[in-house]
Amino acid sequence: MPDRKAQPRTLRPGSTVGVLGGGQLGRMMALAGSAMGYRFVALDPAPDAPCGQVSPQIVAAYDDIDAARELARRADVITYEFENVDAGVAALLAEESYVPQGSALLHTTQHRLREKAAIEAAGVPVAPYRKVASLADLKTAAAELGLPAVLKTVTGGYDGKGQAVLRREDELEDAFRRLAPERADSAASPQGGPAAGDAGSQGAEEDAPLVLEKFVPFRCEISVIAARSPRGEVKSFPAAENIHVNNILHLSIVPARVPEAIQRKARELAEKLIAGLDAVGLLAVEMFVTGDGELFVNELAPRPHNSGHYTMDACATSQFEQHVRAVCNLPLGDTELLTPAVMVNVLGQHLEGAVGRFCDEEANRLGVIPKLHIYSKTESKTGRKMGHINLLCKDTADALAWVEQTNLWRN
Repeated sequence: MPDRKAQPRTLRPGSTVGVLGGGQLGRMMALAGSAMGYRFVALDPAPDAPCGQVSPQIVAAYDDIDAARELARRADVITYEFENVDAGVAALLAEESYVPQGSALLHTTQHRLREKAAIEAAGVPVAPYRKVASLADLKTAAAELGLPAVLKTVTGGYDGKGQAVLRREDELEDAFRRLAPERADSAASPQGGPAAGDAGSQGAEEDAPLVLEKFVPFRCEISVIAARSPRGEVKSFPAAENIHVNNILHLSIVPARVPEAIQRKARELAEKLIAGLDAVGLLAVEMFVTGDGELFVNELAPRPHNSGHYTMDACATSQFEQHVRAVCNLPLGDTELLTPAVMVNVLGQHLEGAVGRFCDEEANRLGVIPKLHIYSKTESKTGRKMGHINLLCKDTADALAWVEQTNLWRN
């Protein structure tokens, strides 16, 4: 998608930041930016969205052109808080207002095949993959990559949705029918779709609804949040080690429990990517660490990220303040880690207990300081992210012990 970035501008405190999306990321961005003197306005279809509780909100669908133009009229600069906003609206806003992030990276990261090709073009490794346009493609790809492998939809999907782990050949057809039902009628066709192969070297990726990724036997998953301003300044935060439960992020541990050389390499890759993609704002880079210390990029997110929430209490500058600094073209803040920390997500089933017990005798005994962040969503659901707790500590083992000894996260 063509992208026209406006000439960089420096937006001083007192300016208004428009946010496409009104969820918890926008809320925490507005809280951080308001402390710096910025005003905010959000566009979100949900009345009383988390960001709308701390800033004015335009209640409208993300593809509502009139609402997008109203956002542009009221804001001096526009950003987005999650990547599934309408890329066409973002492109229109880039033409009619100031969107320093542009729309090209949004367009890229909304599609896994485009994203993987962009990562490779920047000279950063990804796990081997194949595009899948038909059941015949899937069978060929599985034979080439081997099983186990992970089948994913190329668009949408988060927290494990829109994907399936394949371990046996007899699972292929069912997974294909579940993830690409619109192709099910042609699944048995001997013609199939375009021949499977190296997706990074093939065109017509828009025709492939799925991607098969080789399963990487990894020792852990880590992520790095990098920031870049329009003036070209780049900084990254310390790497976080991420642990998922039921495909939802459960814990982020900082410093990551990997050798310092791997932590440095991860930050270098994230900084190389954000510069190579000419990105502005934040870029979250999720990576696998193999047993022999290799790094493979798994996914990108061009926005604040759940695994960066620890920065709110443990770093000299939070990821949210850094994002505001970046899109407003201010000097980027110091990313020094001031204390080890563990971030633990609070899901709907944990909310009541977390509010009542986030600071207790056990925390005092272990020398852990819990910092509670609640998103004030209007409806609490099992499995839905309702908040998080940053556990500040001298040793992350103590914070992990607090999580283990607190029964909240056993359900």
